[in-house]
Amino acid sequence: MSSSSSSPSFSPNEKKHWWLTNRKIVDKYVKDARNLIATQEQSEIATALNLLDAALALSPRFEQALELKARSLLYLRRFKDVAAMLQDYIPSLKMTYDDSGSENSSQSLSRERVKLLSSSSDSDGESSSFKCFSVSDLKKKVMAGLCKNCEKEGQWRYSVLAQACCHLGLMEDAMALLQTGKRLASAAFRRESICLSEDSFSLSNFPISGDISTPNNRPSSPPQPLSESDNVSQLLSQIKLLLRRRTAAIAALDAGLYSEAIRHFSKIVDGRRGAPQGFLAECYMHRASAFKSAGRIAESIADCNRTLSLDPSCIQALDTRASLLESIRCLPDCLHDFEHLKLLYNTILRDRKLPGPAWKRHNVRYREIPGKLCALTTKIQGLKQRVASGETGNVDYYALIGLRRGCSRSELERAHLLLCLKHKPDKAINFIDRCEISDDTDLDSIRDRAKMSSLLLYRLLQKGYSSIMSTIMDEEKQRKMAAATLQAAAIQIQHQNHEAKSETESKSQVSNNNHRINSAETTSNSSVFQGVFCRDLAAVGSILSQVGFNRPMPVKYEALSC
Repeated sequence: MSSSSSSPSFSPNEKKHWWLTNRKIVDKYVKDARNLIATQEQSEIATALNLLDAALALSPRFEQALELKARSLLYLRRFKDVAAMLQDYIPSLKMTYDDSGSENSSQSLSRERVKLLSSSSDSDGESSSFKCFSVSDLKKKVMAGLCKNCEKEGQWRYSVLAQACCHLGLMEDAMALLQTGKRLASAAFRRESICLSEDSFSLSNFPISGDISTPNNRPSSPPQPLSESDNVSQLLSQIKLLLRRRTAAIAALDAGLYSEAIRHFSKIVDGRRGAPQGFLAECYMHRASAFKSAGRIAESIADCNRTLSLDPSCIQALDTRASLLESIRCLPDCLHDFEHLKLLYNTILRDRKLPGPAWKRHNVRYREIPGKLCALTTKIQGLKQRVASGETGNVDYYALIGLRRGCSRSELERAHLLLCLKHKPDKAINFIDRCEISDDTDLDSIRDRAKMSSLLLYRLLQKGYSSIMSTIMDEEKQRKMAAATLQAAAIQIQHQNHEAKSETESKSQVSNNNHRINSAETTSNSSVFQGVFCRDLAAVGSILSQVGFNRPMPVKYEALSC
């Protein structure tokens, strides 16, 4: 008896009383949290979260506390916390393999995959044996795991997690969860002999983020303008529309129709209805690739800036912007981006995982990072040598603005005006208004990053405008000088030709006058001489008739000379 009294163990009645005490405490926490949540005030809901955390500390698998916590987080727009809480139910996370290479992550994922496998061999008492692995079977088991024990766990997970995935940019997961929830709800209603179609069903357990109360003990609330099924249907239709546009844009990009791809992506990012932050970052990155392929470097850099503003750890955006800056020989900014990318690679190798949460998507795999880091280190060394040799001032501003060499002043002014209207720092942050930020605390940092990157691009465009304008002015000055020289030479040649012509004309006029004078004198002299000769001849004849031939004859030279 003494040994039994000194033992620290509890009696069965004491254990039952202890369990009942914890259950009462949990129920009290949940009841108080539900009353606070019914007020629909953020401060009260934040207090309710603390009560629900305390309740889950005592009973980690209490379904009502889990549902209230998830809906409270969704109401407070803490979508990342909802995804972290329910990440085991995200379809893409179960269908993809984590290539981080870390032992811990691989072991945890292996444990998750073990849960998806059938345990019939253990129940039958048979020894485990090797079986062929099939990806299709794994996908079927994953989807079966989503629907497993849906009545026991509750269908609220599909609605809450689908909304969180939609706001985080996981559109395919959100669509799969919403469609699965609709099928489950329709099946449940058919089991209750309620004949409704797929498009007009009613979801009693599918409240949107504004409705966070449970079906049981639901507090009185003002009537919603739309029913829950209408809200779910609208969300699903919006997701399908965005996915169709993105699919069409990516297909056009793969086919080489860059203008068509740019048009489709612009419909998404410039639409009247906002889109989630992660989805917009992905669309901006694809449109930057389309702009790059089309040769519009300034627009491509601007989209890379927007992508990095929304997602600072986007490896593809950093690599694309650095390659664009290298193509126009803007080596200092290019070197800065490559250094940032190298730091990101080193961080990934140090943490043994890709940046961000487990559900975040990346365009690279962990096993590719070491090779990329070696190639990047070599490229950085080459760029540093080029900078040291003095290649920093030879920027190709024509390619940046999108002009041909030898363009006119009007072409430059038009292109510069269009780029300034698009990428002016005051207007460069307007895209944030069309973006649904997943975490409101990141809004200021997103604005700061967008404004800083747009300011750097704007300064680069201004430098390009000044450089090209000075080149055009020099060319115009040289053309004017050459034209003035040619004009002066032409005037001088014309003056010389005029003088030569006038001199020739004067000479010809003088010669004509002399010719006319000579001809007139010749005519008059011939007539005079003819008259004098005839008169003298008559005188000579009379003299010869009077005297003989041998007699000297006086001659008057005056008469002959006349």
